[in-house]
Amino acid sequence: MKTIKAAKNRSVSISKELSAAVAAIIDDVRSNGDEALLRLSRKFDGCGRSLFRVSQQEIDEAYGQLSRKDLDDIKEAAENIRSFACAQKETIKELPAFSPRPGITLGHRVIPVRSCCCYVPGGSYPLYSTALMLAIPAKAAGVPRVAACSPVIKGTEKISPKTLAAMDIAGVDEIYAIGGAQAIAAFAYGTEQISPVDMIVGPGNSYVAEAKRQCFGQVGIDFPAGPSEVLIIADDTADAKITAADILAQSEHDRVARGILITTSERFANDVTAEVEAQLASLPTAEIARSSWNDYGEVLLAESLDEAAAAADDIAPEHLELQTADNEKLAAKLCNYGSLFIGKNTAEVFGDYASGTNHTLPTMRAARFTGGVWVGTFLKTCTHQYLTDSAVKELAPLVARLARGEGLEGHARASEARLKNK
Repeated sequence: MKTIKAAKNRSVSISKELSAAVAAIIDDVRSNGDEALLRLSRKFDGCGRSLFRVSQQEIDEAYGQLSRKDLDDIKEAAENIRSFACAQKETIKELPAFSPRPGITLGHRVIPVRSCCCYVPGGSYPLYSTALMLAIPAKAAGVPRVAACSPVIKGTEKISPKTLAAMDIAGVDEIYAIGGAQAIAAFAYGTEQISPVDMIVGPGNSYVAEAKRQCFGQVGIDFPAGPSEVLIIADDTADAKITAADILAQSEHDRVARGILITTSERFANDVTAEVEAQLASLPTAEIARSSWNDYGEVLLAESLDEAAAAADDIAPEHLELQTADNEKLAAKLCNYGSLFIGKNTAEVFGDYASGTNHTLPTMRAARFTGGVWVGTFLKTCTHQYLTDSAVKELAPLVARLARGEGLEGHARASEARLKNK
């Protein structure tokens, strides 16, 4: 593998300062409840509102601030996301009764979590698409209480109207104007105004990600989210303009986003790097995108698509695009990715917004062991069993022998106690 453009190393370690700062925020919220939330909201967001839950009047006002086209666009995207989530739910089946041998009945139920909070980033930019991506699968799963929170627009007491409308269209039951690590702590432990939830999902900045990590166990989480990533595998049949545009779409997220190209054509590698520079000249977000591309953009030259696929599996990117002459064959070889985008028509940004798959995906190589948020994120598969008298007579001696083999006499006796009544 030849490096055409190298990237800086991107550390995945958590600084002691960040960890300590987040721990202090969590402890403050646990100890002081709403008083801490009020103080931290003023400190970090310049927000002085005393009631965190958004009223129906505020939601109605948000609808009034949007054009009919904006609302129609959000609803159309929501319908695609909802349709796919419901189709996914249909693939998750209950197992009411299975018998490995006569008299033993086993099974499982698929049970939604009772409550969740969808954390929707905001503040500088309203990421209202995330409200759809989180809340719609939760509702499709059947979660009875779906809460959502988002930071207010800096210097105001209001969540972005687009975010509010998207939350409502997605079916959120409770909306709160609160963000940051303090919001994660509030929904994990509860305050006077906020009842705790069973699960918190959604991306956020480093403070939010660290708060989710520290609160895990008290509350379930999807995964801590890191900076956005795209990896594109391309050969000389790909379009350099399209590839460059897709790299910059990720690069404009933030200064530590990562755009990677692995190609089998050195000519194409050079064409893409030149095209990135050309497109940066007219990109409104060029300051951030250029910083990301210069520091973390990477272009690698592979000897074959097999070598490219092996490298992609090792990187385990959040988004993986295939732009080659034989995408289907290549796709079958890949295992580690958050979401896969097959063919030059399939822009990663379609998945970000409206095609129907989820954009809340694992980063920082977590795709080696987990997929992204989906309807199954909010479901538990819980087993049950029932034994007849005849099954007990057959199974209890086996269990007693196994238990004594581990030195657990109490287990053995609990098994044999059933025999005494037969």
